[in-house]
Amino acid sequence: MKITFLGAVGTVTGSKYLVEHGGKRILVDCGLFQGFKQLRLRNWSRLPVEPSQIDAVLLTHAHLDHSGYLPLLMKQGFAGPIICTDATWKLCEILLPDSGHLQEQDAEFANRYHFSKHKPALPLYTQDDAVACLRRFRSIDFHKSETICGIEARFLRAGHILGAAMIELKAGGTTIVFSGDVGRPNDVSMFPPEILPQTNYLVVESTYGNRAHDNHNALEVLADAISRVAGRGGSVIIPAFTVGRTQTLLLHLARLKSEKRIPELPIFVDSPMAIDATDIYSAHPADHKMSRQETREAFAVAQYVRTPEESKSLDSAVMPKVIISASGMATGGRVLHHLKTYAPDHRSLILFTGFQAGGTRGAAMIAGAESVKIHGAYIPVRAEVQNLEMLSAHADANEIIAWLRGAPKPPRMTFITHGEPAASDALRLRIAQELGWSCTVPEYREQAELE
Repeated sequence: MKITFLGAVGTVTGSKYLVEHGGKRILVDCGLFQGFKQLRLRNWSRLPVEPSQIDAVLLTHAHLDHSGYLPLLMKQGFAGPIICTDATWKLCEILLPDSGHLQEQDAEFANRYHFSKHKPALPLYTQDDAVACLRRFRSIDFHKSETICGIEARFLRAGHILGAAMIELKAGGTTIVFSGDVGRPNDVSMFPPEILPQTNYLVVESTYGNRAHDNHNALEVLADAISRVAGRGGSVIIPAFTVGRTQTLLLHLARLKSEKRIPELPIFVDSPMAIDATDIYSAHPADHKMSRQETREAFAVAQYVRTPEESKSLDSAVMPKVIISASGMATGGRVLHHLKTYAPDHRSLILFTGFQAGGTRGAAMIAGAESVKIHGAYIPVRAEVQNLEMLSAHADANEIIAWLRGAPKPPRMTFITHGEPAASDALRLRIAQELGWSCTVPEYREQAELE
């Protein structure tokens, strides 16, 4: 068995791992690179393996840094099955077409206002490309073993978001486990990740490999932020990931409202995709910890904004409000239009809710940028900016180490991926020193023979 690291090395994006055995090729995850321009340019480069020669794709979960390259892979010749849990499939049905739509929209906007050096600017793929690739999907139940291209595959719960899985592959007497994104042990809405099974090789994420999450109570911090901003007549703009973070925020806001810990101000979810994802949470009660009543109450706390006209009206209304809108790192979507209105307003608050990859607007604003470029123009940032990292759906360094300690036996080798260089190397040192495991941080396109 051989593995090639085609993404999520030196970065938290572009997750792709090519596994080869017995003349067959399986791609574990097929994500988009995001953030810095040199990373995004990789999306336009051909893979070192022809997509037509890949026999199957297995997805750990639906986030675009793990699934967003699929329409392009199929456009370039991939014709095999895409296998994932049912909830991941349902989420991809909204995430992928929306990604194609946004890329078409961005290209059209760039062409209309002439701020792209490409003449004309083209989308990476279209909404139609994304819809076509969905026909390749089929679901697999958690814990059910299935032989795919001569390799036995099993999906185990990883926490993180709805449907998220770690993937165990067995072939030729060798076992490798891909952690996917590891969830948190005490997440408010998701079950904790399952115990790591015995494996010869492990590929583990390291998003927060060099830090611990803020241990402040999320409800208290959120209540203080909203009350403070409303008191000075401002609005709270929350760039939020459509899957997972938006639903967690609604749960928190419903509790704060019921306990009268925040003012009676309107709350809006301005993301059709997040609204659809919320419906999928309601349809999969066995995949999260929220009771049916909690789900109903949480998802009823906000007004849902679907049309562009309704979205635009939020920026012309002067009353204090909370707007939850995508994307979570402010890389695209409707939140950009809200940032153009509210970032220059010193009364308002831009409230991020988790990891911000290097090169994104979110990372720049948290670092104190005085302006950010949106739609070809620089927008001043006078609003307060805050990040609630305690809402992250990723395990932090201590939580990852605690999870690894539960393994029945040390792997022969642990590959540390899905992290920026400092985070990956810090986790490598901790695993080696505290657990005594053999581990390495692979390079982009590095290959490893699994004996």
